[in-house]
Amino acid sequence: MKMINYAHRGASEYAAQNTFAAFYLGLACGADGIETDIRRTSDGRLVLFHDKLLEGTTDGVGTVSEHTWEELSRLTVRGKLADDKIVLLEDFLDRFAWRGLELALELKQSGTAAEVAALVHRYGIEATTVITSFSFERLEEMKKASPELRLGWLVKDIEPETVKTAVDAGLYQICPPAALVTPEAVSELKTMGLSVRAWGVSDVSLMKSCADAGVDGMTVNFPDKLTEYLKSR
Repeated sequence: MKMINYAHRGASEYAAQNTFAAFYLGLACGADGIETDIRRTSDGRLVLFHDKLLEGTTDGVGTVSEHTWEELSRLTVRGKLADDKIVLLEDFLDRFAWRGLELALELKQSGTAAEVAALVHRYGIEATTVITSFSFERLEEMKKASPELRLGWLVKDIEPETVKTAVDAGLYQICPPAALVTPEAVSELKTMGLSVRAWGVSDVSLMKSCADAGVDGMTVNFPDKLTEYLKSR
């Protein structure tokens, strides 16, 4: 099975995270998947934004949920090499759903599952999309909204109790921190029927160790470096 190179919030090492600049650059860097984050605005629109607060990456203040889409659309998201604008989920899907990419959509707020599920079905990307969250409750919310969608749990440990919870819930994927990934752990998780995708791949050394451990995918801010490494093996 081919390992999926997910551009984490796009090629966020270089361009403003979760923007079209980062997403398109991710593809140019050889990514075959995109990971992004979903929040809701005060007027009910779904946007792609990771942080709860705007101050860390934009010229705005406050939270996404305190602002309308019109207000957020005027903000600039800062990037190392390229700035850009906040993106609506629907606009993102208009541009990327037809490309055959693997998509990892992280639910950052409760109460968004039904609408996200409806969009996944509308664009016909059920087979190439995994819905993820650190919140098990949000995954349960998605399972109720659309039981057939693939779910991935972002976890901070892979202790037996955590893994058992994932297996018992029938989750498609477990996403451990890159620092905990070993060949033995990956093999055991796969034996239990779980796809394995690493997160927190903060440097090239971790990237290489995760790839060599046999993960099914990983989210990286620098997908060009993972592309190069996979070609060299």
